[in-house]
Amino acid sequence: MEEQILDILKQSDKALSVNEINDILGYKTVDELKDLLKTLNRMEDSLQIYRTKKNNYLLFTNSHLKIGTMIANKKGFGFVDIEGDEDVFIAPSNMNGAIHGDKVIVEITSPKGIDFEGRIVKIVDRKFKQMVGEIYYKKNRPYLKLDDERIHLTIEIDKKKTLGAMDGHKVIVKITNKIKDNLYKGEVIRILGHKNDPGVDILSITNEMGIPDTFSEEVMEEADKLPNEVSLKEKEGRRNLTDEIIFTIDGDDTKDIDDAISISKKDDKYILGVHIADVSYYVRPNTKLDAEAYERGTSVYLADRVIPMLPHKLSNGICSLNPNVERLAMSCVMEIDKNGNVVDYEIFESVIKSRIQMTYKKVNKVLEENIIPEGYDPYVEKLQLMSELAHILRKNKEKRGYIDFDLDEAKIVVNDKGKAIDVKLRDRGTGERLIEDFMIAANETVATHIYYMELPFIYRVHGEPSEEKIQNFMRFVNILGYKINARIDRITPQTMQNILCQLKEKKEFHLLSALLLRSMQKAVYDSTNIGHFGIASKCYTHFTSPIRRYPDTIVHRLLRTYLFENKIDKDTIEFYERQMPIYALHTSTCERRAIECEREVDDMKKAEYMMDHIGEEFDGMISSVLNFGMFVELPNLVEGLVRLDSLKDDYYTYDETTFTIRGNKNKRGYRLGDKVRVKVIAADKDKRTIDFELVGADDDRDKQ
Repeated sequence: MEEQILDILKQSDKALSVNEINDILGYKTVDELKDLLKTLNRMEDSLQIYRTKKNNYLLFTNSHLKIGTMIANKKGFGFVDIEGDEDVFIAPSNMNGAIHGDKVIVEITSPKGIDFEGRIVKIVDRKFKQMVGEIYYKKNRPYLKLDDERIHLTIEIDKKKTLGAMDGHKVIVKITNKIKDNLYKGEVIRILGHKNDPGVDILSITNEMGIPDTFSEEVMEEADKLPNEVSLKEKEGRRNLTDEIIFTIDGDDTKDIDDAISISKKDDKYILGVHIADVSYYVRPNTKLDAEAYERGTSVYLADRVIPMLPHKLSNGICSLNPNVERLAMSCVMEIDKNGNVVDYEIFESVIKSRIQMTYKKVNKVLEENIIPEGYDPYVEKLQLMSELAHILRKNKEKRGYIDFDLDEAKIVVNDKGKAIDVKLRDRGTGERLIEDFMIAANETVATHIYYMELPFIYRVHGEPSEEKIQNFMRFVNILGYKINARIDRITPQTMQNILCQLKEKKEFHLLSALLLRSMQKAVYDSTNIGHFGIASKCYTHFTSPIRRYPDTIVHRLLRTYLFENKIDKDTIEFYERQMPIYALHTSTCERRAIECEREVDDMKKAEYMMDHIGEEFDGMISSVLNFGMFVELPNLVEGLVRLDSLKDDYYTYDETTFTIRGNKNKRGYRLGDKVRVKVIAADKDKRTIDFELVGADDDRDKQ
């Protein structure tokens, strides 16, 4: 019956009532009608069809509704994350009881700025993650105060299952049963430590996100059986590059070194070698190590620690391309012409020995200041040649439409107890860009090779932005008083380049650049190649970081299977055709979880840092304006809220047509990009919030 109903609704150009569907099916009896109603209810629950307010039915895919995951914000509003589509903004009044993490149906009601706005119609699925919070006792009964204030639930802990947790202990709780609406029973399954113990704050967030911070005994046993150094047998059949000048460039504190590089010149061609740790040699299918790496999907980089995808025996040891030791690698050696085109290449298994572990900071000294740090003398020529090639590669990318949003990132500096003592901008110099350019070249080369072999693969894709989203962005920019000349009937990477170029000199460029980036789709992993819009690449993958990203490990495994073992038989192809979509979806989900965790930790540490600066004044820029106030961003990217009711010199209201806050009497306006001076009046690391009070504004602010 379901198939018949689906066929009927596919052919209809309007929503149909039960009676209309019944008549088309030709049913005559009451029992048949009952069966039809049961089937319609079942199909509605499984989201195959949608029932309108008038109790008519249409295909869910033809409705104005979308399915996604609720991403609530501690400030009261939220977004629905829709796979492969734009996020939908949800105002506090339209949450309809949804909590963070719920699978929901959202109705898109109207555009809001550059975002779609909607309301939650229905909660489809509420899957509790492990709940993290602080134990407190009330009338001798233990309760859990949830860390995640976006989830409004009361959780009572079974007295016999507290593991001895006392007031102030941070714990992980498993929900055991529902008592009534929003009241649940639970049991403590792990005590993380007291809330004031060093490091417990970050542990609480990672566990709240479901990111494991320890490895099982079985995984560690497998890791312990792996060798500490490369044996003669393991080098058999590999190209020996240990005599070549190969080195690594990474951050000061990097211990998991994925990539090494080499360079030479032959006539007018550059020979660039990108040598990547051969993780897939050690992490084999159907092992505990592989299953754990798959589940984690990625390493997570936080303020004072890394939660690795692989145990340290691999990530910092036998897989890491540490200096002066032999390591197994996969090498992509490219011949590149003077215009930045890869004209020839080889991909092969190798053995390498890195000569030196360089740092970005010291490489930038060489390339930007002509200062040679100790130990770098023998490599200056190589670095200069690399810089020359990187410049050519970047020009080539920019010519085809590569989009550099040039977004700043905050770096949290912590002391030995894990407390945030500074927040500053992360450096992105010549060395950082050089490595980025070389890794992109290798990723494209590997992806293109397999693509033309027409074999199952995992790609890194980035779809074209929707015309409507870019129109909304242009409308928003126009409201700010800027006129942008750009055709958006057919959006290309060059279109986005052009828009960014015209905004480059505006005072709020970094804010507008971030907004434009938000208007684009998210980059994800996929088994189907649609290209990478942001990089302006027709074919792209992730090959260069297998220690910290599972998709890269899969890419290496496929290269070994297809190229080195020559397994291209029917069974192998069919197996990977089935597996690739599963790998792609799972690893994209893991990536989003890691990004969200990193963002939450940054917010918490920024608030912790600002707790020591209560009462101090700072210059900042308004980064967003909402109906309850405006967010002000400081030069180091710390952001705080100026509440509407804190503006005492007039009665201010939010004008949603111009995205401004404006005084009723003095007509003074505040909008995105205005420079203001603020005082820190509150900061709360537990709530991850910072509150500012306005104390002054520059004359260039809008006063019309």
